[in-house]
Amino acid sequence: MNFARLLVAITLIAASLHPTWTWAQNNPKSVVTTEQVRAELMAHAPDGVEPGKTVWVGLQLSHQPEWHTYWKNSGDSGLPTQLEWTLPPGVMAGDIAWPVPRKIPIGTLANYGYEGTVLLPVPLTITPDFKPPLLADTLDVKLKASWLVCRKECIPEEGEFALKVPVKSTTALNGAAFDAAFAAQPRPVLAGTGGIIPDNQARIEGQTLHLSVAGLPVALRGQTLEFFPETPEIIETAGRWTQAWRAGVWTAEVPLSPQRAGSPSVLPVVLAAAGQGWRAELKVAGTWPAVAAAAGVSPALDAALQANRAAAAAPVASAGLLATLLGALLGGLILNLMPCVFPVLAIKVIRFTQQADDRVGHRISGLAYAAGVIAAFLALGAVMLALRAAGEQLGWGFQLQSPAVVASLAALFTLIGLNLAGLFEFGQFLPSGAAAMQAKNPAADAFLSGVLAVAIASPCTAPFMGASLGLAIGLPAPQALLVFAVLGVGMALPYLAASWIPAVARLLPRPGAWMNTFRRFMAFPMFTTVAWLVWVLGQQSGIDGAGALLALLVALSAVLWAFTQVGRARLVTATISIASFALLAWTFGPNVVKSADSAPVAATAAGRWQPWEPGRVEQLLAAGQPVFVDFTAAWCVTCQYNKKTTLAHPEVLADLDARKVQMLRADWTRRDPAITAALGQLGRNGVPVYVYYQPGRAPVVLSEVLSVAEVRAALASL
Repeated sequence: MNFARLLVAITLIAASLHPTWTWAQNNPKSVVTTEQVRAELMAHAPDGVEPGKTVWVGLQLSHQPEWHTYWKNSGDSGLPTQLEWTLPPGVMAGDIAWPVPRKIPIGTLANYGYEGTVLLPVPLTITPDFKPPLLADTLDVKLKASWLVCRKECIPEEGEFALKVPVKSTTALNGAAFDAAFAAQPRPVLAGTGGIIPDNQARIEGQTLHLSVAGLPVALRGQTLEFFPETPEIIETAGRWTQAWRAGVWTAEVPLSPQRAGSPSVLPVVLAAAGQGWRAELKVAGTWPAVAAAAGVSPALDAALQANRAAAAAPVASAGLLATLLGALLGGLILNLMPCVFPVLAIKVIRFTQQADDRVGHRISGLAYAAGVIAAFLALGAVMLALRAAGEQLGWGFQLQSPAVVASLAALFTLIGLNLAGLFEFGQFLPSGAAAMQAKNPAADAFLSGVLAVAIASPCTAPFMGASLGLAIGLPAPQALLVFAVLGVGMALPYLAASWIPAVARLLPRPGAWMNTFRRFMAFPMFTTVAWLVWVLGQQSGIDGAGALLALLVALSAVLWAFTQVGRARLVTATISIASFALLAWTFGPNVVKSADSAPVAATAAGRWQPWEPGRVEQLLAAGQPVFVDFTAAWCVTCQYNKKTTLAHPEVLADLDARKVQMLRADWTRRDPAITAALGQLGRNGVPVYVYYQPGRAPVVLSEVLSVAEVRAALASL
């Protein structure tokens, strides 16, 4: 069909509107800004850059409200900020001079980190070997930093920075920020020989750590202090503990973690009050209890996590590339049976039947269609792999997480539906030369039809396809692209068979008057697809966005109708309809691509289902409760089918209730890096994914096309 030629232009327009498709600049800079953090590399050299002098550099993190990053010991979860320096010869970087953190409660857990604005200073030692470049009088400092920023969800972020610090002059522009960071660093307590005060110790008695710290300022006596151990995974961070002053010595009783990770002989700690801190190194007395199997989780949860890791690694180790390719071939083949692909395939059947007597045309069309399918799979795979390599958390179907792409597809399918219904022919709007060229090159239509089929099929994940995509992400780029290419071969295989094997072609109906009726009938699946896309957009941009898109589609239809008129009526109706469309686009168009509040998405998880969030599964498993997680998205047709059938079946719900299974729904309609990471841990890269967790057992990942019997069997087997 001629409509396929519109796909390339519409896709390019949508891509230009999608923010996650914007590449980062190649040249590093001193400031990197994300939605959660503004990160800036700063320098402080008040004494200049000379051998024997210390130059301070540091990464300043300015957090949005409620977001935080982590201290050197992150607590129960999280990761400390990592800094990797690239410096000229003769310059050496020291460790981060960590400011005093604060304790951040997270449910039943606790973390140590920073909110607001914090500067992480690092000293650079200038040795006599340092020689600035002949043509430049600067110290070139480059930094690659990574940090984990969290609120309820956690997002790993990174940035590359560069600074040129003048060698022949001082640098003190950021003096106030560095002075504040120096003031926030813990001071050492009055220490004796070796830095350890004999009275300062951490005495082990059973599962309790008894702390004694002398040498603190007299002004602190009697005050309640905050306590931060520098060694991670030693104490129960969120556990109840007590403190007291005895004859000028601060004492505390802190519970040890049941899953302690180490048994140090010296325990460095930071004590803080009113934003100031003091650091002491405590000699450990007594015998550490036996170390548990894992740190930070209960034994039952640790067993489940270990089994999960083993289960996730097993397919990669045992299946190999050939098995992955076989799964991709089968997945692509089954993809033709998914409901999102059917409308496009039905149109191709019409075109195929029209060429029933042209054997050569059949074969050329089949090859061109296959080439379009494979090329589209390779293009989507390459874009996804490239963006993931650039730090984006993306998965299969990522383009439909963009309201601009969803709106563009809705417009495209509206055009297709109106064309099938007979309102207009694409040839009416093409110059005669272009129309003649198109008639002489039907292979181009077949190729673009293959591209269109993949664009529509991308929300679906067929059986075998999910595992293959998940494995492809972990493979080297050439092998990963081979998996995507084989997916395309599988999807194109039925059409290729009908093109090249006469016995298969004879199974198709012969041309006749029925084709015109069937063509008009196929307009209704197209309009149904438009209704679904408008609903998807409503999940992303809210009711205002969905209403604006509907109004624009109606106005677009009016424009097309106007151009089908003749004579003076065409001029008048076209002018009015184009002006109306432009006015609507100017007034209501921004509502289509805006991001709606997340509340409507969370509200859909009311009743039995609760919203998924990072760490929620682990918390429930630690409490001994089984969990069923539905990884879904509004744009995933298979997800919606399973949600309305199997997951709503009375017998399935009764089994879940009988076993007191907590039901969580992870909605991936809009981009969510935390959900992308969770899917990756399960060896998957798209939705739907259904997982049943039980304490002490490996997670069970169910099939994409869910059945009542499969769910009930999974619940009964554990």
